[in-house]
Amino acid sequence: MIHYQLRCDQDHGFDGWYKDSAAFEKLSQGRMIDCPVCGSSKVSRALMAPAIAKARPAEPAASDAPAPPQPQASGAPQAAAGPMPAQVMALLQRMRAEVEKNCDYVGADFAEEARRMHRGESEHRGIYGETSDGEAEALQEEGIAVARLPWVPRADG
Repeated sequence: MIHYQLRCDQDHGFDGWYKDSAAFEKLSQGRMIDCPVCGSSKVSRALMAPAIAKARPAEPAASDAPAPPQPQASGAPQAAAGPMPAQVMALLQRMRAEVEKNCDYVGADFAEEARRMHRGESEHRGIYGETSDGEAEALQEEGIAVARLPWVPRADG
């Protein structure tokens, strides 16, 4: 895998991982890489500093242990390692907009509607809604493909 810092023609910076440089070139030339901020497909590699590996100590001292994450007072969405980067937030907002545009909202009836579609009792289509962790797990055990998405605030407020 290779990691590149990328930049779109609107000067938004972001990064991406690719199988190798040839895979990146193929996707780039085919305009198949989109900027997560503005959606532009005019993307090129940005200047990057080389990654230099540091020697690791055999066993870290107890005082070298990472500090536990601190909660954010602002209530802003968080990634596993801290505040969610703006580029990730923009990508999730675009994903939410696409789901809302192309799928039917079924609310709390999500699990039952997914089962009806799976049994052929209802038209197969994209749906979204709410369900519990247990129900989502039960759907997967029944062979029904579901995905849980982080539902961030809309981009337009």
